Parts: sequence; structure tokens; C-alpha cells
Amino acid sequence: MFKIVKITTQKNNKERFNVYVDRITGDGEDYFFSVDQDVLIEFRLKKGNTYTDEELKEILYKDKIKKAYQLALKFLTSRMKSEKEMREYLLSKSYEEEIVSIVINKLKEHQYINDLEFAKAFVRSRMNQQVKGPLLIRQELQQKGVSEEYINEGLKEYPEEKQFEIASQFAQKFAKQKKGLTEYQVRQKIGQTLLSKGFTLPIAKRASNELVIEQDEQELLLAVMKHGEKAYKKYSNKYEGWELEQRVKQYLYQRGFRVEEIEAFIAQYKEMN
Repeated sequence: MFKIVKITTQKNNKERFNVYVDRITGDGEDYFFSVDQDVLIEFRLKKGNTYTDEELKEILYKDKIKKAYQLALKFLTSRMKSEKEMREYLLSKSYEEEIVSIVINKLKEHQYINDLEFAKAFVRSRMNQQVKGPLLIRQELQQKGVSEEYINEGLKEYPEEKQFEIASQFAQKFAKQKKGLTEYQVRQKIGQTLLSKGFTLPIAKRASNELVIEQDEQELLLAVMKHGEKAYKKYSNKYEGWELEQRVKQYLYQRGFRVEEIEAFIAQYKEMN
């Protein structure tokens, strides 16, 4: 049994109160615990009231829930969180599973946590801020514990035409940065990169195939010379004469150079060497 002899507001948090008690053994005034204002009101804590140890346990339990709830709200300030993210966060702060479940249910009741809306917002964010396809976004949502049903609903925010638009924009920028490659190589690398970024095969192929690649003669000449000289260096230790020439031609052809470009390079290389 204890008796409250004083209640003061905390200096740094006006919504929390320090409770001082006399354990009914004299005229003492000792700090005992602190509580949130909602708990203070719920249990009608005020000077002069007495409480049992069981009542104290209930007061502290409710205050622990309130602390966890306030911490959860603070965790939500940067962005929306999935239920799994919130649960893992609160558990990492050493709150018991029971308290975590109570807090999460309260957050869901007030729509602070909603995995369906989270999935939709997450997809829109990835779609507008990063070059990511639906397959990679799906994987990220799965890792955040979102159900397949909600993931499928969320991905409706990212229609195929929008996927193609983003993939095409990426392809255009990518192609401008890849000097010294053949058109075939550029398209191949674009397709492979888009697949690695989570775009579907049809979207990756379409973005690659429909890309208009402009290469002037000088660029083509430099490209075929670069790869041709590499091929001669690669095969000259093993082959010579006609067989060496065929190996070089095959090497260049596999990398997308046209027959006339290959023949022109071979002729020029022979003349120079």
C-alpha cells in the first residue's frame, strides 16, 4: 500500500507526471514512478489517494503500453511502416509480445498502420523515385511482410505502360553512356540490366527493341577496331592465317557488327600489320 503525497509535471515533457508517495510508514515524500497524463486520468491519480501493490502493477502496465504507443508514433514520422516493420521495431526495444500486439492493434484501429495503403504508397514511391520494375518491388514488399493479396493490389498502381515508360527512359540514358559498343551489345546490355532491376522480360525486350540508337560512322569505326584488335590479341597465339581471320570474324559477328564493317576492319588491319 502506498499514498500519493505529490504529483509534478516533468520539465521536458508536459504530458508526463512524476508521482511522489508516502508508503504509509511516516511523513516521507519519495519519488516513486512517472506516468503519462492519460494514465494519470484513467486511474484518477491525485494527492491523498492510496493504492495497493496490485493497482500499482496495473498502472505501470498501462503506462508501458502508452510509452510503446508513443514510441511507435515517433517511428512512423519518417514514412509509413508495414505491420512487420513495426512489430520488429518494438520487439527490438525490449517490449513484450503482448504489449506489442496491443500497440499494433491500436495503430491499426486508428489507421496509422495499414498494409494495403502501405503497399500502394510503397509502389508509388519506388515507381517515381527509382528505376525499379514490379518484380523487384514485389520482392521488397514480401521482405516487409506484406501479404500477396495486398502486394497484388499495390502493384496495380504501376501499370505496364508506366513500366515501359520508365524502362524506355532508362534505356535512352544507358545507350548514351555506352560508347564503343555495337548496337547489338547496347540492346543486349539494356535488356539484361532492366531484368536485373525487376522489369519483366516482355517490358525489357520492348524497351530494348524500340530504342532508337544513333551511332555515327566514327563511333562504329572505333568500336570495330577496339573489338577487332582485342580478338586478334586473343587468338593470335593459337591460330594464324585463314583460321585466325575466321576466328576474328566470328568474334566480331557475335558482338553485332555487320559483315561489311567486319570486312573493312580486316582489310585495314592487314594493311597496317
